[in-house]
Amino acid sequence: MLLANRNNFFDEMFQDPFFTRPFENTSAQIMKTDIHEKDGNYMIEMELPGYAKEDISADLKDGYLSISAAKDQTNEEKDDKGNCIRRERYTGNCTRKFYVGKDVTKEDIKAAFSDGVLKLIVPKETPQAVETATRIAIE
Repeated sequence: MLLANRNNFFDEMFQDPFFTRPFENTSAQIMKTDIHEKDGNYMIEMELPGYAKEDISADLKDGYLSISAAKDQTNEEKDDKGNCIRRERYTGNCTRKFYVGKDVTKEDIKAAFSDGVLKLIVPKETPQAVETATRIAIE
């Protein structure tokens, strides 16, 4: 019976996201994102399952919207005598960046997090006034 539990332990361990996800482009795979255009705005919906609102940050710098999520979790199981049977730790972070334009300010962006989905409403960058060409008189 103990051997069966030990095999099950290793099976569970190797199903952890650390072992199952590819190492390339992990932020994009964890932070699955849909972007829709609606009413002159972009609606960004990003899936962040398992994260709490406090784990997520959104920053705006030089026209780039950066969304980061970080998690530091420890799970410990003990038997009836208080002996440690299993202790697992997970620490990780992921970040994605989107260019939203230099004219967009943090006050323009609305954000909400509910049921593991981050929703951001970002206005489309307002087009810069295009200077019309004027002819210079040559004397």
